[in-house]
Amino acid sequence: MTDPAVTAPRGRSADAWPLIRAERAALAAALADMTDERWETPSLCAGLTVREVLAHLTAGASLNAVRWMAGVIRCRFDFDKQVAMRLAEQLGSTPAETLERFRRVVPSTTKPPLPAIAMLGETIVHGEDIRRPLGIRRDYPIEVVTRLAEYYQGSDLVVVAKGRIEGLKLVAEDGPFTTGSGPVVSGPTLALVMAMTGRATYCGELEGDGAELLRSRCGAE
Repeated sequence: MTDPAVTAPRGRSADAWPLIRAERAALAAALADMTDERWETPSLCAGLTVREVLAHLTAGASLNAVRWMAGVIRCRFDFDKQVAMRLAEQLGSTPAETLERFRRVVPSTTKPPLPAIAMLGETIVHGEDIRRPLGIRRDYPIEVVTRLAEYYQGSDLVVVAKGRIEGLKLVAEDGPFTTGSGPVVSGPTLALVMAMTGRATYCGELEGDGAELLRSRCGAE
């Protein structure tokens, strides 16, 4: 049976919520029964462990527009400071508590002043920030990562993505996604999404005349 969440029309923001819930639930399940040592693994987010990235996801699912703005004002418009503050609020005293707090927000539709599709992006991209260093693989439905790629190719909201791929043509080898013009960058849709959001680790899965330029824009040496 086809999952209605996967085949939902792309134009309606509300249709992203079933996908967000599914990805949160899958991530929580993948992290069950990890040792405390594994929770301290460095994530793909510079300076953060996988446990801290999970707490960041919990914070995003617990923060409405009013609380977000209150935090921005409290932190004097230092957005990085607000992110760190909210992460600390959700970290808990143990890894088990960090995971339990995340499990509680799996069904949440609370969000900062962002479109729902951006929250799906946060869930998948940060989920990979956690999974990749832990050696955990998830086979995402191609419809879901294609939808995400289509969002990022036209947006610099939250992370610079549109600007990062300017002057390049991106072509997915496992799905219908393609965008732009210029030197070609080809590869799996997920790797394109992760490269668009600055994760140089995934550039090793990409090929084409534009691959090295995209890698350099991700900050890779």
